Amino acid sequence: MSDHKTRTQLRDLLDQKALKRGDFILASGKKSKYYLDCKNVTLDSYGAYLVGLEMLRGLVTNDTYPDAVGGLAIGADPITTAIIMSTAYASMGTVTFEGAILKPISGFMVRKEPKDHGVQSQIVGPLKPGMSVVVVEDVCTTGMSAMKAVKAVEEFGCVVKCVYGIVDRLEGAAENLKKEGYHLLSLFTIRDFGIEPPP
Repeated sequence: MSDHKTRTQLRDLLDQKALKRGDFILASGKKSKYYLDCKNVTLDSYGAYLVGLEMLRGLVTNDTYPDAVGGLAIGADPITTAIIMSTAYASMGTVTFEGAILKPISGFMVRKEPKDHGVQSQIVGPLKPGMSVVVVEDVCTTGMSAMKAVKAVEEFGCVVKCVYGIVDRLEGAAENLKKEGYHLLSLFTIRDFGIEPPP
């Protein structure tokens, strides 16, 4: 399946299932004329397939292929699963990118707070110090939630290659992350859905 076809299908699915128009209050307290709930797509069987395929394609074409992907629970969790499943298919040769068979990558989750029992870790999964990682997120607004995950994995001893979102609302995430030394990639911006960001 071509990247143009799957990208278009994913955009249409996000438009149909994730994008709500109206009056909303965001987690930041700001008012918005639209709301994106990407979990309606990342937890849809075909949506998860498309997200995994397109985000994997982006990791390859942007030369940011990592040892592991993951992010802040719970929004990043289904994205992580979709990507690592796609890398499994790619490692078996079921899906190829310009003829390359890719190595499988690991996934991880970042708890919002470290647990107070067991090993008391904030990181869940087979992540090891020294690994290169890409932090994933569904909707990028200010970039602050992504930064929480970035700081947690860096404190764990990993190297962050970039932050990668499904949709960038174009409300400061890229600029805020850049100030901290990180690059933001996204599959789409809100303009791909015919919406202009606030001035």
